[in-house]
Amino acid sequence: MKKTPNRFVVIVACLILSGAAAYYRAQTVPDLTATTNAFLASLTPEQLAKVKFPFNSDERQNWYFVPRDRNGLTFKELQPHQERLAFAMTAAALGQKGFQKAATIMSLEDILRQIESGGRGGPAPGGAAPGAPAGAPQARGGRGGGFNRDPELHYISIFGEPSNTGTWGWRLEGHHISVNITMDKGKFLASTPTFLGSNPAEVRDGPRKGLRALAPEEDLARRLLEALDANQKKTAILAGAAPNDIITGNQRKAEIGAPTGLSASAMNAKQKEMLLALIQEYVDRNAAEAASAAMNNIRKGINQTTFTWIGSEKRGDAHYYRIQSPDFLIEYDNTQNQANHIHSVYRDLKHDWGIDLLAEHYRQAHTLTASR
Repeated sequence: MKKTPNRFVVIVACLILSGAAAYYRAQTVPDLTATTNAFLASLTPEQLAKVKFPFNSDERQNWYFVPRDRNGLTFKELQPHQERLAFAMTAAALGQKGFQKAATIMSLEDILRQIESGGRGGPAPGGAAPGAPAGAPQARGGRGGGFNRDPELHYISIFGEPSNTGTWGWRLEGHHISVNITMDKGKFLASTPTFLGSNPAEVRDGPRKGLRALAPEEDLARRLLEALDANQKKTAILAGAAPNDIITGNQRKAEIGAPTGLSASAMNAKQKEMLLALIQEYVDRNAAEAASAAMNNIRKGINQTTFTWIGSEKRGDAHYYRIQSPDFLIEYDNTQNQANHIHSVYRDLKHDWGIDLLAEHYRQAHTLTASR
């Protein structure tokens, strides 16, 4: 059965309207290993060759969030029954809230295509993506030499052999989405880096006018900023213009320097809960098991966490914020396209891709074996 034009967009729109609930509820216990193996079992040998990589492949850390050619298997290459399995797998990986955000972001590619084809703004055609560092990969060409805005150009990649006894990795990536998960013995070992972006940040015309894919990420941060008193704001807000992108970009090891801004230890109880609610919004981009473990650790170290705002406080103007602790980093930037284009990322400063955790696990196993 061949896919009909715009069928994918319609399916994604239905997922958004239903809150992605149908696919999420289908997993009695959201099981990424089982849903991934079901998806793999549906693929042809040619598709399997595209989607599978060795676990220790350098490709596992080859991540980026701009429109470019990638390695993996796209939704565009899937038949309808395979597509359904891919959505079930993605729901198990991201949880209900993360899945709904990702589905909405994928659907924005169709809106962005309409905006650009109508000559009503958007990125300039050709070259690297807007805001990308010098030397960034070139974007895939589309009609008229610009970017190929296609919701189905999001890639699935599987690293290693999915099982409940070994270690393996899972990735969903495309324009404005990069979700990187490492599983070990059936458990979520790591769920970062997790990047989500939105262009437009707010749809301003057409039947979906008013849609904001990442509304809580802005609104909760503004709620916290507005709750600060004058002296707290002096510490939290850094002088100067907001940077034109997240500072860590697609670094494999996120490095941003010493913490700046207002420490949570200088916040009152209500402000601290606002900060935690904002952090929770990012952590909930991942499955419930991973999110719960992360938030438990974050709450324990909340007084070592800082909140920094750069740019205008006025809604609609360019702005940036970050939340930083010794263990994690959140960055949010809305400066491009007249401050209607969001980039946001959640990083584990010690355990992205589970690399350090796996290294420690192997060291402990080696020490135990040697002592016998």
